[in-house]
Amino acid sequence: MSLLDAIDSGPVVLDGGLGTLLESRGNDLSSSLWSAQLLLDRPREIRAAHAEFFEAGARVAITSSYQVGYEALEAEGLDAEAVDLLLTRSVLLARHARDDAGLAGRAWIAASVGPYGATLADGSEYTGDYGLTVAELRSWHRRRLQALAAAGPDILAIETIPSLAEVEALTAELEGLGTPAWVSVTAAGGALRSGDALTDAFAVAAASPYVVAVGVNCCDASEVGAALEVAASVTDKPLVAYPNSGEAWDARRRAWTGRSEPLEDHVRSWVAAGARLVGGCCRVSPAEIRAVAAAVGDA
Repeated sequence: MSLLDAIDSGPVVLDGGLGTLLESRGNDLSSSLWSAQLLLDRPREIRAAHAEFFEAGARVAITSSYQVGYEALEAEGLDAEAVDLLLTRSVLLARHARDDAGLAGRAWIAASVGPYGATLADGSEYTGDYGLTVAELRSWHRRRLQALAAAGPDILAIETIPSLAEVEALTAELEGLGTPAWVSVTAAGGALRSGDALTDAFAVAAASPYVVAVGVNCCDASEVGAALEVAASVTDKPLVAYPNSGEAWDARRRAWTGRSEPLEDHVRSWVAAGARLVGGCCRVSPAEIRAVAAAVGDA
């Protein structure tokens, strides 16, 4: 069964915070490369982390490619071809974990396409204030999209997108890739992090024939319901919801602050609003995904 067939039948559970789990397993993610460093140095840890989420009930693994960028890795001595191979590795590790779990045909791989700001490691993915045009963003994202699509994931997870310009750039680059995508923005105060209107972002994304679902991630759970309502007002495509634990990232201190809240308390309302891909993002553990999966099963 394809992922698209699965979400036609009902909600599908995504995984949680891959970086959170990798840290809890004793890995150091303090460098500017974040989990991309483990793709280089400890790929078995990434495979094991995916396996934990599958065991907890996730049926979509989002790859460790979120923060992989050519410029950042060039500074580490990798040329573009080596970065292409690293992106491919991220997909293969998730696929191997899926197959190890005996879930081939019943679980799927989403290749993470993070925003430009994620590769800067300065928190700018939470503002979208890059000073780049749509054309410049298209050019920057192009090779990474092509490399990830060539690795054969089931879907591209275009995620944590903070601005309308970056939504426009990414959706424009999907033509010819041969891989469907979901587009998930990050929101605060009922708008994108950049201040752009959610309505505009969802309308641009949903207008692409290559985008099969739209929604929000990497935001507070309290933002999700209203965002899904906006999305449903502009498209009848399936919706996506995978917020953070409730804690907030302090980019200057490189630390999480605040308190977490149980996502499973919100799941039924998200499903009722049209969410068909439901999970967690930063600081959401396998235990919490287990609870989300139980709530999805009851929704």
